[in-house]
Amino acid sequence: MANEWWTTVTSTELRQGDLIQGCLVPVVPGDWKPVPGSTSELDVQEQKLIIITQSCDLEQSKAPFVATCPVASYEEFNDAHKGFDKKKWEQIRQGKFTYLHLLASTDNALDNLKCLIVDFREIFSLPISYVTEQAGRESNRNRLNSPYLEHMAQAFARFFMRVGLPSDIPKYD
Repeated sequence: MANEWWTTVTSTELRQGDLIQGCLVPVVPGDWKPVPGSTSELDVQEQKLIIITQSCDLEQSKAPFVATCPVASYEEFNDAHKGFDKKKWEQIRQGKFTYLHLLASTDNALDNLKCLIVDFREIFSLPISYVTEQAGRESNRNRLNSPYLEHMAQAFARFFMRVGLPSDIPKYD
């Protein structure tokens, strides 16, 4: 076991919380305007992904596609988001950015500068056969342990199920 957060697995069996390296995902440009009946090529980019589809749906073949979210290292995320200082990182750790979720490093759970960050704003739905093939290319890959798995799933649910009200109950003064 890499640490209390992660288990190393060697099988191609997919579970929620599996970290899959090197998946190619489509990049859909913001100005994409497909024409019915035509074909259009999309660019792809390599991503590190974590599976968010529930394990029971994967086990029972109820999911022909696997829902995944991108994962970045602390360093990768910091390079891409220059405005994130220690105060913002602490807010992320506390769950105040509902679209981001921190996971401990697969190597050292106590080093917060080696943490991984999941971005729930991007969800890639990939064929289960493709993700299984990618998992098979890794001799050892990481799977999130309980209760960290459930904590991530709950964070995803909180982000995904938000409801904005047109008005609210007034504050108590």
